[in-house]
Amino acid sequence: MHVRRNSVTFTPRTPRVVAARRLQRRRDRDQTGRFLAEGPQAVRSALAAGVVLELFGTDTALTRHGDLAMQAPVVSPVTDEGLAALAETVQPQGLVAVCQQVDVPLAEALAKEPRLVAVVAEIRDPGNAGTVLRTADAAGAGAVVFAGDAVDPYNGKCVRSSAGSLFNVDVVRAPVTVAAELRAAGLQVLATTGYGDADLDGLLDDGSLARPTAWLFGSEAHGLPDDVLKAADKRVRVPIYGGAESLNLAAAAAVCLYASARAQRSPRRPS
Repeated sequence: MHVRRNSVTFTPRTPRVVAARRLQRRRDRDQTGRFLAEGPQAVRSALAAGVVLELFGTDTALTRHGDLAMQAPVVSPVTDEGLAALAETVQPQGLVAVCQQVDVPLAEALAKEPRLVAVVAEIRDPGNAGTVLRTADAAGAGAVVFAGDAVDPYNGKCVRSSAGSLFNVDVVRAPVTVAAELRAAGLQVLATTGYGDADLDGLLDDGSLARPTAWLFGSEAHGLPDDVLKAADKRVRVPIYGGAESLNLAAAAAVCLYASARAQRSPRRPS
């Protein structure tokens, strides 16, 4: 790959930096189909996915991470102030990449016949959404669906919380009424709720979780909308054995996704 390195060091007022900084706003991300990935871990994953368009970095960071700079199609050195303008963290790590958005249509993701799918329905907190995305990737899910009025998966905090997993699984944006399409693709649809009539342990014991499954997760504040709960095949609660009132969203997602992952990899899994 031919790497083009700009010969001047950009500042916060350089037009290229100004244009990239606009991608911190959802409106500009939606209009351009681009977003920012900050830090060496996210940049490495974005480069591996082939979606990096330009890499901004301080001289120190570009030297330290020369292997990443060698892979970027365009490298633009920036001053510390220029990097700070692009970064959204208090202590940036010296690299910010402009990337092409990676989401795919729901039909394309389901055509790959994933056995495990996570759906974040109308979740507004980007940290929670990114953590669920990371957990789904770790559990072997094939897709994560951002359904309805959910947070933008390319929100800076969501990208950082995903720790590179944004580039490892199919990311889908779809209407909140997604259950029918999931079911048509051969997935059972399980909705999480503290008031579910089904118990996670019971589903593990009877073998239900060995089936291809889509898990629906709602916001911590409001849970899943009633119509989404009704559209699911089962409404599932995670058992609480101690005195805690409930689990937070990310913890509940981890428990459910790993329960499915374990069941699907069990030697007793039906063909």
